[in-house]
Amino acid sequence: MEIIFKHYVISNDKAKLDINTICDFLAKSYWANTRSKDKIQKSIENSLCYGVYDGNKQIAFARIVTDGATMYWLGDVFVDESYRGEGIGTKLIDIIVNAEENVDLFGLLGTKDAHGLYGKYDFKRDEYMVRNPNYIKNERS
Repeated sequence: MEIIFKHYVISNDKAKLDINTICDFLAKSYWANTRSKDKIQKSIENSLCYGVYDGNKQIAFARIVTDGATMYWLGDVFVDESYRGEGIGTKLIDIIVNAEENVDLFGLLGTKDAHGLYGKYDFKRDEYMVRNPNYIKNERS
């Protein structure tokens, strides 16, 4: 899939992803700053991924983990700071939640700061339980 939005290209072709750009952004994020490059690469290999590009430069990213039948988890969504405010994040989420394979699935995500964006697409705050992996539990000990 490849969609043109303004002059940007939105694609789910993993071959176009810039792993270094993704790792650099996630290293500065509040949710993934302890992930190694190896973990990020493996997560990409095992997920449906979307990139947004300004020419050859990757400027946004999102990934989906799904069973393809009942639910998906949306994560690692980012838009480069210098491109925010142009509707890129909104368009990216719109494409993902309205994709034929996702419209009849429960969508899950976790965010501390983008409730307005996700609320536009009927995500609602709810409670759930979380189990941290050992590498995070061990850091906090």
